[in-house]
Amino acid sequence: MVMKNVGHMNAGDDETSYANNSALQVLSLPLSLSLSLLVFCSLSTDSLAILLQKGVILKALPVLDDTLRDMFAAAESCFPKIWKMVDLGCSSGPNSLFVISHILDTVEQLCRKKNFIVSNNSPEFEVFLNDLPDNDFNNLFKLISGQVFGKDKKRRCFLYGLPGSFYGRLFPSNTLHFAYSSYSLHWLSQIPKGLDRSNKENIYMARTSPREVFEAYAKQYQRDFSTFLRLRGEEMKAGGRMVLTFVGRSVEDPSCKHYSAHYTLLSQTLLDMVAEGLVKMDDLYSFNVPIYMPCVEEVKTVIQIEGSFNLEKLHVFPVRWDAQDNIINYENDLVFDKHRSGKLVANCVRAFMEPMLAAHFGSSIVDELFERYAEKMGEHLCEEKYSSYYTIVISLSRKSK
Repeated sequence: MVMKNVGHMNAGDDETSYANNSALQVLSLPLSLSLSLLVFCSLSTDSLAILLQKGVILKALPVLDDTLRDMFAAAESCFPKIWKMVDLGCSSGPNSLFVISHILDTVEQLCRKKNFIVSNNSPEFEVFLNDLPDNDFNNLFKLISGQVFGKDKKRRCFLYGLPGSFYGRLFPSNTLHFAYSSYSLHWLSQIPKGLDRSNKENIYMARTSPREVFEAYAKQYQRDFSTFLRLRGEEMKAGGRMVLTFVGRSVEDPSCKHYSAHYTLLSQTLLDMVAEGLVKMDDLYSFNVPIYMPCVEEVKTVIQIEGSFNLEKLHVFPVRWDAQDNIINYENDLVFDKHRSGKLVANCVRAFMEPMLAAHFGSSIVDELFERYAEKMGEHLCEEKYSSYYTIVISLSRKSK
């Protein structure tokens, strides 16, 4: 399975769309408990997911802001005539536009501090929104508001959709100033080569997976991330910067159950459906998820060996699976609702997994699959209420050419 064919999020803005279910990317808004309880009691599951957007992004903003300040501290006495940036893996939800607006606001403020803006003339920006060709760019552009163009709507900002894989060339050489990516780089370019049916009923790396499965995933990640860095190095100007946020591991052992539980529960759900004749065993044996969550040492090693960038900053922080867990005190068991939590997490997973599952197993099983998955997820969260995954944020600078 090649990602460019099915590696897009659910389109549109309905209940199972990515736009309405990107809470796994955006969990930890600093809301007071009283406001949180009020919101929790009055909003639907999907509205709650929308409200919780930007949380993980907000946690990563200090790295983003420091990177922009460092970039301008090293800048010469003038601002480029056109400042070009790209969001790599923008998807179709509002998160991309929130970050772009923040970046442009910050750049304008830094320009003023360094007297790069003359006669109140705003600098010109070219902003590229990149994702795979099947991404719902139409929905993304519908979400664009005046905020991207500044409060007075006088910002000279030109936005473009840029369909294509970031594992291929996207820009001419030496033209890009800044690149940003949030929750995209853990996606591989394809299912690792050589898996065939060796992973059996597992759809990802699991404790019962043979050693060659772990090796195949690790090698594919190393190839893909190295390719990504090499291509961005060709496209980016010397001194250009990248801020990349992606799902990772806090430990070196990839078989640790905490990092595969999402997919273990999903494979168990599929296995149940195999037992009932709803899914073919051969289809399950031939399905693997093209995702890899690297540990910090793997990230550092690829950056060092590839050689195009300096690693300026690296931060790791945990994020709870359940979006509600960030605003509700679960020590009070009366508040926790496993059915609501299970559905919320299942909808988030469905938003990015459905296209692949439908292409492989057929769309007719998807509703039933995620209803069962939500039940299993609710039970899991009931037993392990503090399940977390880890987010890695890195800041890179392009070496002199």
